[in-house]
Amino acid sequence: MAPYQYIERPSPFTVKGGSSLPIFAVTPAHIETGTIDPVALDWAGKAGYKAETGSLLLIPTSDGHLGGALFGLGKNPSKAPFLTGKLARSLPAGEWHIETAPLTANRLALGYGLGSYRFDRYKSEKSAGPTLLIPQDADAPDIKRQLAGVFLARDLINTPTNDMGPAQLEAAFRALAAHYGAETSVITGAELLDRNFPLVHTVGRASADAPRLLEMRWGKKGHRRITLVGKGVCFDTGGLDIKPASSMLLMKKDMGGAANVMGLALMIMDAKLKVDLRVIVPVVENSISANAFRPGDIYRSRKGLTVQIDNTDAEGRLILADALAYADEEEPDLLVDMATLTGAARVALGPDLPPFFTDDDQLADDLNDASIETDDPMWRMPLYMGYDRDISARLADLTNAPSGGMAGSITAALFLKRFVTQTKSWVHFDIFGWAQSERPHSPVGGEAQAIRALYQHIRRSLR
Repeated sequence: MAPYQYIERPSPFTVKGGSSLPIFAVTPAHIETGTIDPVALDWAGKAGYKAETGSLLLIPTSDGHLGGALFGLGKNPSKAPFLTGKLARSLPAGEWHIETAPLTANRLALGYGLGSYRFDRYKSEKSAGPTLLIPQDADAPDIKRQLAGVFLARDLINTPTNDMGPAQLEAAFRALAAHYGAETSVITGAELLDRNFPLVHTVGRASADAPRLLEMRWGKKGHRRITLVGKGVCFDTGGLDIKPASSMLLMKKDMGGAANVMGLALMIMDAKLKVDLRVIVPVVENSISANAFRPGDIYRSRKGLTVQIDNTDAEGRLILADALAYADEEEPDLLVDMATLTGAARVALGPDLPPFFTDDDQLADDLNDASIETDDPMWRMPLYMGYDRDISARLADLTNAPSGGMAGSITAALFLKRFVTQTKSWVHFDIFGWAQSERPHSPVGGEAQAIRALYQHIRRSLR
């Protein structure tokens, strides 16, 4: 398997194993009962090693060379399923293998692989990391495709806007499609008006890099129709309702929805799932110039609903409205949209737990199961119709920014719901797309959220 990766990087795994050094992944009970390698146990005793969560102790040979390592899993390894990711950033360079570990082979390898990620494209010096002998009973091809999808999403989000504007995101989209033999089409600039995507054009017209709508098709007609829509705001100044400088620091990540659906599409295509896949990404830069859209403007959407602009910083839902209406016209079996949409979602659930919204209870249950199985967190939030009145506008059908400041993630989801009327099953993810602090399985920076669980759900739905 040779999955597409936006930035080529060495594999975190090795298949050699002949001269690899052992890692003994242990709990405090292993140390207390002495149920590990005698040499490692003796060295642990001399060093006062307690196998605390994430602790690493290098073990010398009798002649003073590096002989292996002890890695602490703590008292409850299940609480940190991807703890082995820490090994990828703490072990010395070289080849290693896990000698003992109370973890499944797939979870062990996936955790290590996720933790091996480095974004060093702009670093003058690049250091080689360790490599791990992938366990024989692990599903190596599937682990590698999941890593490729996650790394693609992280790479795209981490790349600054001067190298990841609308044109560059289109290039990455085309490259992904070409790698898997998918068909692509792109509508750019004024053609968006001719083809009835007025809101995408409105939001992106002030940028020197023209707005565009990207579309990819892969698979076979007659198979389950899966459509993915991702918000592709390559940078968000807030428009004329300009953000303060502190709020703009991370706005390169406002195309995190696009990055995540591209990562998910990679997994689906690489696994050759029997689906009829369609990926739609509206791409803009929300800039300020003489022709920027204004507060108080009213525009007609692709669906015909008119939208009153009450805040130019609520632009993501505008471009998604046209994209979702377009997706909905083909009545897919499953329509997934992903977007870095509201600060309200972060207030409610924080940066690491993305909310999702759907009125399909069975889908919600299935996604919850997939989330637990893959340790890919998400949480269902209500599409509470009692708030639907809040998205009404005095002069138009809808407002893009309800007043009052309450239930912002719900009203945003309800706004999007107005543009999905024919699809059999729809789910909206309001993701953050960023890890604010280092974790065993990821450094600070761009992050893939919910796509491993979605991949698991889609795979299972085809059985």
